[in-house]
Amino acid sequence: MNSMQRVLTTLSFKEPDRVPLFLFTGLQGAGELGLSIEDYFSRSDYVVEGQMRLLKKYRGDCITGFFYAAIELQAWGGEAIFQPDCPPNAGPAIIRRPEDIDRLRAPRVADSPLLLRVLETIRQLKARVGDTVPIIGIVISPFSLPVIQMGFDRYIELIYEQPERLAKLMRINEDFCVEWANAQLAAGATAVGYFDPVSSVTIIPRELYLQTGQQVAMRTLARINGPAATHLASGRCLPIIDDIAATGSAGLGVSALEDLAALKAAAQGKLTLIGNLNGIEMRRWTAEQAEREVKSAIAKAGRGGGFILADNHGEIPWQVPEQTLLAIADAVERWGRYPLDWIE
Repeated sequence: MNSMQRVLTTLSFKEPDRVPLFLFTGLQGAGELGLSIEDYFSRSDYVVEGQMRLLKKYRGDCITGFFYAAIELQAWGGEAIFQPDCPPNAGPAIIRRPEDIDRLRAPRVADSPLLLRVLETIRQLKARVGDTVPIIGIVISPFSLPVIQMGFDRYIELIYEQPERLAKLMRINEDFCVEWANAQLAAGATAVGYFDPVSSVTIIPRELYLQTGQQVAMRTLARINGPAATHLASGRCLPIIDDIAATGSAGLGVSALEDLAALKAAAQGKLTLIGNLNGIEMRRWTAEQAEREVKSAIAKAGRGGGFILADNHGEIPWQVPEQTLLAIADAVERWGRYPLDWIE
C-alpha cells in the first residue's frame, strides 16, 4: 500500500498493511535546509523541499502545507513574532475591545500574500506526490481563533458575558475559516485539520461546548468541501467524543493526558484517532523509550483500524532529536504491521 491507501483504509475502520504514521515535523524542515525558521517560511519552495526531505527521512504517511498558527492572525492584519527555536508566536491582539468586533471585517484569502504562499506550497506538494501521499491543510477553528485575535482572558469574558457579540464574531470567523479551508482543498490538500483547542474539556465544560464550539463546528464543517479532522492540540476530549463525532469530523487528534485504550473504545466506528505520543516528553526519550511508547500506543489503539500514530499536539517541537524521530519510524515498522498478532 502507498500512504494514501494506508490512511484511507484505516479511516474506513479496516486494517491496512501497517499503522499509518503522521509526523507533523513542520519546523524540522528548516533544520534540514540549514535555514532559520523565519527564512524557511519565507518561500514556498523551501517548505516544499523540507517536507519532501522529511517524508523520505522519517517514512511518514502525510505531508502538510501548514506554516504556523500565527499566519492566520497576520492575514487579519496582525503580527507574528519569530523565535529561533519554536513556532512563531502571535503578536498583539487585533481586537482590543469587544466593541471592535462591531467593525471587524474578515480578510479575503486572495488578498493575503502569506496565505497565497501556503496555497502555492500545497500546489507544489501536490505536483510532487500526486495522490500517493495525503496532504494535510490546516485551519484554526472560528471558535478558537479569537484566542489570538483578542487574547485568552478577553475572549473567555466575551463567551460568558456578551453572547450577541460572540455570535457576530463567530459568523465573521466562520466565513473566513470556510474560505481558507476550501482554498487549501482546491490547491490540492487531501483533508483539513480543524484545530479547535478551546472546545476541549480542558478549557470549557461540556455544557458550554454544546452551546458554542460544537454549534460552530457543525456549521463550519458542513460548508468545507472535503474531509476534516478535529484536533484539540493536547486538550482532553473523552467526555465529548460523541459530540465531536456529531459535528461531521472524520478524525480526532487526542491528548497524551488521556488513556488511549479508553479513547479508542469510545471512538471506534465513529472517529479515527490521531495521536497520542507526548511531544514534550519526546524531547528526552531514548531510542528504547521511543520504541516502548510506540508499541504501547499501537497495542491500545491499533486493532481494527481507525488509528493513526502521531504526536498529541499536531506539531513536533523543534527540540525533539532526529534520533528519536527515526526510532519512532523504526518502531512503527517493527510493531505496526498488521495483523497485530503480538498483542495479547
